[in-house]
Amino acid sequence: MKSQDIVILLKLISLQEQEQEQGVERMRLEAQGDDPYSVRNLEASLGISKTEVNESIKRSLASGIASKDRELGRPRPSRRNLFNFIVHGLKFIFPAKPGSMQRGIPTAFAAPMLEGLLVSAGNYIYVWPHPSAHEMGQSVEPLFKSVPEAVQKDVRLYEYLALCDAIRLGNQREVGLASDRLSKRILDK
Repeated sequence: MKSQDIVILLKLISLQEQEQEQGVERMRLEAQGDDPYSVRNLEASLGISKTEVNESIKRSLASGIASKDRELGRPRPSRRNLFNFIVHGLKFIFPAKPGSMQRGIPTAFAAPMLEGLLVSAGNYIYVWPHPSAHEMGQSVEPLFKSVPEAVQKDVRLYEYLALCDAIRLGNQREVGLASDRLSKRILDK
């Protein structure tokens, strides 16, 4: 398993949720040949090469963290398996270590959609380094180098990856809050 596998699986979940909300509009786009699940579109939206997207999907299918949709042939993440992996394994397999102060995109509980869920004791916020960002904080290496660009195109993906960072970086209380929020977002759909 590689770190970009988590990014791709969370993007697939985000696409599923958008599809459920938009329904007919999504089907119209697919009829025009603009399938958001295609390797080409995943490459464009995530900044991960087509080869890496293909290899990632193969790894996810082989591990059982995803399966093929019988009707459409698309990879479908197992939300329960992915959630369990993120909560119980992500911190150990892809640990995050705060780095130097840099400008970047807020992550963990500093992300806009998570602000206010946790009262900080005055520590610096965590950011994914990005040259055009305005926030200043302790840098955190994202799960994949293109994450700062990808999250600017997809708010759901941003929330999921920020929660992953809260789990990777947090103490017991922070991990508990992030796990609860992630559970509500991923499992209750």
